[in-house]
Amino acid sequence: MALSAPTLTLPEGLELLDPTGERSVAERQLAPRLALGVPARIALLDIRKPRGDVFLDQLQRELAARGHSTVREQKPTFTKPAPDDLRAEIAERCDAVIEALAD
Repeated sequence: MALSAPTLTLPEGLELLDPTGERSVAERQLAPRLALGVPARIALLDIRKPRGDVFLDQLQRELAARGHSTVREQKPTFTKPAPDDLRAEIAERCDAVIEALAD
């Protein structure tokens, strides 16, 4: 199912910019949900904002207590999307990803 951008009328002279830098609306497909009660391998992606690692440390403990294994990854910088090779590696190795944002 393709998602369409909502229609928005702006006052004359104003331009709405997409903060993702996308030039066109891409088709998006949601990943299937993980099965409840089944252990999964979950990537914990630190986007390198301050204290994101503190949040992920606690989350890692909570996930381990529920039987999940985790893989810790980091983006090179919080100002840009994760590199394609990092996203591909996470998709290949893990069942899910949680991206940490903190300040």
